[in-house]
Amino acid sequence: MQTQTTPITRTVDARGSYCPGPLMELIRSIREGQVGDVIAVWSSDAGSKLDIPKWIEKAGHRLIGIETREGYDEILVEKLR
Repeated sequence: MQTQTTPITRTVDARGSYCPGPLMELIRSIREGQVGDVIAVWSSDAGSKLDIPKWIEKAGHRLIGIETREGYDEILVEKLR
């Protein structure tokens, strides 16, 4: 869950994009970002709730949380390396 102490550095609006689109957009944002950046991925694809956390763990970053919004999920990721 997002708290007031989690400032979002960038938002990836991948609503309407299907797997693996949201994940690919997150990977691009991670590559472009700095260590410590917090990236919010907005995805309407149900598979993102499974695929993105698996990739985050494998890639060595941190899943801050997943929040279900109106018609999409917001997945917060912190770039650790």
